[in-house]
Amino acid sequence: MNVLISGASGLIGSALVPYLEAQGHSVFILHRNNKNSRFNWDPATGHIQLDADIHLDAVINLNGVNIGDQRWTPKRKQQIIQSRTHSTDLLARSIAKLPTPPTVFLSASAIGFYGDTGSIAVDETSPAGSNFLSQVVAPWEQATLPAQAAGIRTVLMRSGVVITPNGGALKKMLLPFKLGLGGKVGSGAQYMSWISLSDEIRAMAFLLNNEVSGPVNLTAPTPVSNQDFSKALGHALNRPTVFPMPECVVKALFGEMGDLLLLGSSRVLPSVLLEKGFNFKHNCIDDAFRFEQL
Repeated sequence: MNVLISGASGLIGSALVPYLEAQGHSVFILHRNNKNSRFNWDPATGHIQLDADIHLDAVINLNGVNIGDQRWTPKRKQQIIQSRTHSTDLLARSIAKLPTPPTVFLSASAIGFYGDTGSIAVDETSPAGSNFLSQVVAPWEQATLPAQAAGIRTVLMRSGVVITPNGGALKKMLLPFKLGLGGKVGSGAQYMSWISLSDEIRAMAFLLNNEVSGPVNLTAPTPVSNQDFSKALGHALNRPTVFPMPECVVKALFGEMGDLLLLGSSRVLPSVLLEKGFNFKHNCIDDAFRFEQL
């Protein structure tokens, strides 16, 4: 396949590109602000250039500013939403207008769609939540509609917490845990829906080649409580996990972001992937930590 990827330099994209190339795909990068490239764009201005001489079989969209790197001021909230919706809409409209559109469009999304699910397990058939994370995901996914209307098989990849020491939530947790200062957050009872980086990119490759459309949860089949996650991480690092972060401290330090990302509960199951026969390499959190060699 000829596969175009936006956001290829990010945490997921930088692992996905060599994986797809090793499978024999020809991967093209949608560069930002590089007009010397055959594929380039600037979502902020609405500019996009796609080389008409190269037929694209698939497009993978991995865009959006980091949702957990700073407090959620009104301005930051707007950036979080617009960085996802504007870029996705521009890309979806542009590939829909190609003389021969790609067959498949994989677009990044998130399990924040479901909101805080408490201890209730949810899957792709479950309704949207009502918190800010849900308000981010709903228009983000709706921005793919031009591609769907053009008959392009469109997959909404709702990712959970991706387990890798190279970035994301785990990278931020590693230092305090390595110093023996880690522990549960709040009560520790809140669920975390996670997936290893290896399974994340394998699932994306799987979705390229299987007739799946609509929302797909990219999470391991075994969500864990924050307390169990913390214990497993401490065990992997051979460190104690006796320093909890109280709920009041989380809210004081991080505000609404901490309330939703750290204290919120997300028990999400990958029903579509399992029904389609996807084989997870890492079904339990201990396996994921061992594989990553923290």
